[in-house]
Amino acid sequence: MVIADVLDDVGETTASTNDRISYRHLDVRSEDDWHGVVTAVVKEHGRLDVLVNNAGVDLTKKLSATTLADFEWLISINQIGTFLGMQAVSAASVAAETPCSIVNISSVAGLEGVQNHAAYSATKFAVTGLTKAAAKEWGRYGIRVNSVHPGIIDSPMTEEQFVDPDLCARVERNLPLRRLGQPIDIANMVAFLASDEASYCTGQAFTVDGGVHA
Repeated sequence: MVIADVLDDVGETTASTNDRISYRHLDVRSEDDWHGVVTAVVKEHGRLDVLVNNAGVDLTKKLSATTLADFEWLISINQIGTFLGMQAVSAASVAAETPCSIVNISSVAGLEGVQNHAAYSATKFAVTGLTKAAAKEWGRYGIRVNSVHPGIIDSPMTEEQFVDPDLCARVERNLPLRRLGQPIDIANMVAFLASDEASYCTGQAFTVDGGVHA
């Protein structure tokens, strides 16, 4: 397994916990970085079986207050980063004639508008659209492309929103499963889509939100 990030210290520390994990520096906004990482993975492992596009940033701001710089920042990571990763991996897969699975992390905000998250929603809708179009384009090569749409997940991206335990409790009471999602809930869905058990799933949006959008 190869993990990649711009946070080299965190990435290297994570990789050091398991000798089956290696780390590569990757700025998802860089076409050259993507080419370098994909080339290195194929050289080291002989093939590339799965890509999980999970780099992402959020912004809580009214649309009227969102600057062009804000919007371009979200697009560069959430949308362009996903696009570049899909291109790089699909090219390697087609060239090697080895099918692969691409899993793009979108959001429930990529299925519906979310107040005060207009820019974020726009980028996640883009990920949903890219996923569906790519699935139809690359299916002939055995490349499966799916998106995962997390709801409210207890993660570093949302921790500031739930510092108040009373607020957290109120949110949980409004969730059908009565708890916040955990990173492992998303990881389990990704693992399924990466596996042969999902061999007939492509172009689909898999929602993992505790039943909110049932």
